[in-house]
Amino acid sequence: MAVETKEPTDDEGIVESPVLQDARINEMEERLRRKLQFFFMNPIEKWEAKRRFPYKFVVQVIKIVLVTLQLCLFAHSRYTHVNYTWDNTVTFSHLFLRGWDITMEVNNYPPETGPLSVYMIDEFFKTIDYAAAGYANLPQAIGPYSFPTEDNTMAPMRLCLYRYKDGTIFGFNESYVFNPEIDTLCVDLYQNVTTNGSQAYLHDKDIHINFSALVKAELKFAIKTVNFKAAGPITAPDCYRFDIMIFFNNQDHDGQMVLRLEAEPTRLVCHGDVEFIKNSQIDDALRSLLNILVIVICLVSFALCARAIFRAQILRLTTCDFFKQAYGKDLSCEGKWEFVNMWYIMIVFNDILLIIGSALKEQIERKHFIADDWNVCSLLLGVGNSLVWFGVLRYLGFFKTYNVVILTLKKGCT
Repeated sequence: MAVETKEPTDDEGIVESPVLQDARINEMEERLRRKLQFFFMNPIEKWEAKRRFPYKFVVQVIKIVLVTLQLCLFAHSRYTHVNYTWDNTVTFSHLFLRGWDITMEVNNYPPETGPLSVYMIDEFFKTIDYAAAGYANLPQAIGPYSFPTEDNTMAPMRLCLYRYKDGTIFGFNESYVFNPEIDTLCVDLYQNVTTNGSQAYLHDKDIHINFSALVKAELKFAIKTVNFKAAGPITAPDCYRFDIMIFFNNQDHDGQMVLRLEAEPTRLVCHGDVEFIKNSQIDDALRSLLNILVIVICLVSFALCARAIFRAQILRLTTCDFFKQAYGKDLSCEGKWEFVNMWYIMIVFNDILLIIGSALKEQIERKHFIADDWNVCSLLLGVGNSLVWFGVLRYLGFFKTYNVVILTLKKGCT
């Protein structure tokens, strides 16, 4: 029985001769070779070959300038904010922490003194009384501090006690009653607490503290202030609310209750002098313009690099099909990875970081914020900016002067 052999045909079903088939493959090979040769050229070589304008290169240069300027302005604002927050935390420690000393203002290693702590029950209540008296005498402080209420009257402080549901110790016969479940009790301390003292105040409310079961206590209150130092030729003063919390840490139950004060700043919308409001709008507009420009240039960079990555994968598939058709084998794994440009992937990643960071920065500068927003924004802009400058190494490799150095670094990383 004879076996029929199917002659190769073209797309229209016409039988191709081996000569025509070889010619078509050679034409495909030459066309693919030109595409691959152009694909693996750097922007300078592409400009010399086809006078193709290096859009991605120009976009990256513009992006470097904008994001560096943005980061410098943000770092200045962040530095001012951190300094102002720390200075106020030190002030609040002097005003509201009993036993606070100037030697505790600087973090030395090893520390000159031990942690600020209380050891007696009487000291615990005296510490609360000291904070309450300092809060009541807030108008006497040198700093421009005010109460958080609309009429600037003293708001109640809030004392929260975290204690084991049951924790009684009978040390004389080595026995105890213990329930590890944490029970929380919060009570408002009004201004009259400064008259009779916190111990009597709590006793009148039938609140008795079992220090054997007490895990920790928190004393919370708030203060409003205005920062004139931040004001400049086109910058208005900043308004803040500090949420202050004094921690009494008794988790170790070792007889030492460690004290710590934290002040969480929240930026508020100021209602100040009309001239300053007008000048402040100029500063806000310029900062917003810079943030918008960074977002726009990063979106353009993202689109160009994402398109380049997509086209590279299309070319990879075309190359694989050609190898199967012309040589009957698949492209090697190493050859396929040549179409994956890690520089473009890194640029896409840092574009995403910078877009999110710039949007968050705009929200910080326009609306209320807390310290966590500053930290997240700092991380996004810092990492994104570092990757942008790291990407400069790729473009330095296009010049013969620096190419040897870049190749050496690349070889050392592999």
